[in-house]
Amino acid sequence: MDFFKFKNNIKPEKGSLLISEPFLPDPNFERTVILLCEHNTDGSFGFVLNKLSSVTLSDIIEGVDTAETNVFIGGPVQQDTLHFIHRSSLLEGGTQIVDGLFWGGDFERLMSIIDTQEINENDFKFFVGYSGWSAGQLEEELSANSWIVTRPASPELMFDEPEDKLWKTVLKRLGGRFDVYSNYPTDPRLN
Repeated sequence: MDFFKFKNNIKPEKGSLLISEPFLPDPNFERTVILLCEHNTDGSFGFVLNKLSSVTLSDIIEGVDTAETNVFIGGPVQQDTLHFIHRSSLLEGGTQIVDGLFWGGDFERLMSIIDTQEINENDFKFFVGYSGWSAGQLEEELSANSWIVTRPASPELMFDEPEDKLWKTVLKRLGGRFDVYSNYPTDPRLN
């Protein structure tokens, strides 16, 4: 759909959000919002924030008391791996993505503070797999208008916004033409 120019002029960086353009044909990324945890000359990786899996944390990890903790599909790469982001000062060892938002950390400590309810369930998210791009690949996809970039990500947006509304909310916050894109039908033939 070359006549649509979804692109903006923001360059991706660690902490940016990638918003899929409304008609992206890849089912892995249809109407998704991705948090970029790393972006450099070697490539990029991040997690899809709004694609809920059909499993809970207790389905993946035996003996976890948080049976209802949702797990998200972070992306199509290495879906046999488990990752997490959080906004807790009680957890050490994580990599800061932006102020107040971290990737990874001491997993045993996280399990402990979840079990003792020292951390609110709205302060962390688990992901199976991740989204990854080799060197230059993300830039090619940006040139093809597959993604809209915004930054920085905020912990409030990551954890407090319902995942089924996240794609639309992020576009609306960008305003202008992006607000209009947020209302595009999934299938334009049904318009």
